[in-house]
Amino acid sequence: MSNDEGVSRIKIKFLIEAIGEAEGELVRFLAPRTIDAIVRKLPMEGRSALWKEEVYFEIPLKMGEEKAKPSVEEGTIAFWPMGSALCVFYGKSQPYSPVSILGKITSNLELFKQVKSGLTIKVVLLTS
Repeated sequence: MSNDEGVSRIKIKFLIEAIGEAEGELVRFLAPRTIDAIVRKLPMEGRSALWKEEVYFEIPLKMGEEKAKPSVEEGTIAFWPMGSALCVFYGKSQPYSPVSILGKITSNLELFKQVKSGLTIKVVLLTS
């Protein structure tokens, strides 16, 4: 697997109301159609909801599963088709139903542990 930056890895930033900023990257080959659709809609924001050790928020995207997985690693960024939501798994918990894996948080994952329901989370492209 080549580690080519640029097109295959898209850096994003999560701006979490009253808490701070976290960075992540979307890895295109994991779910190319879903990632392209999300990137075209950036910036986007939503109100956070919590489930176990996961923060998620609804985004304006209706899409089916793409290479969906029933389990994820800590730090995973995923799209949850059933809830049309972008999810960040900050702990060991697993998704409620299969999610399309998009990438991972690369800095400040611990901030998601402080998120309370209803906070605004904004996702923007990180311009280098």
